[in-house]
Amino acid sequence: MRASGSAKLEILPARKDFLAVARGRKVAAPGLVLQMRVREDADAPARVGYTASRKVGNAVARNRSRRRLRAVVNDVLAARAMPGCDYVLIARAATAGRPYDDLVADLAGALDRIEKKGR
Repeated sequence: MRASGSAKLEILPARKDFLAVARGRKVAAPGLVLQMRVREDADAPARVGYTASRKVGNAVARNRSRRRLRAVVNDVLAARAMPGCDYVLIARAATAGRPYDDLVADLAGALDRIEKKGR
């Protein structure tokens, strides 16, 4: 996954990586929850994972939510991801029906807040 002029994002490969990110920083927004963890290897490319529990809805709603989160990541996080960090985006019940521009604003705002927490 690569947007023009942006960092390369890899996919989180295993459940243990998702659990490690869950112990990091966390910010909630109306359309998503963003979790972030700084890895020890600061030169490694950023990695991203997506999750949607059954609270989001049926399989159709969960899959739509994950697709929308991937699109938002391509537009926002691909340009702003810090190398050596893992990100997990968690879908919420509102993710599937939320206007796309609002999802973009949710992720941008969550990134701003999570970066402030790190300082």
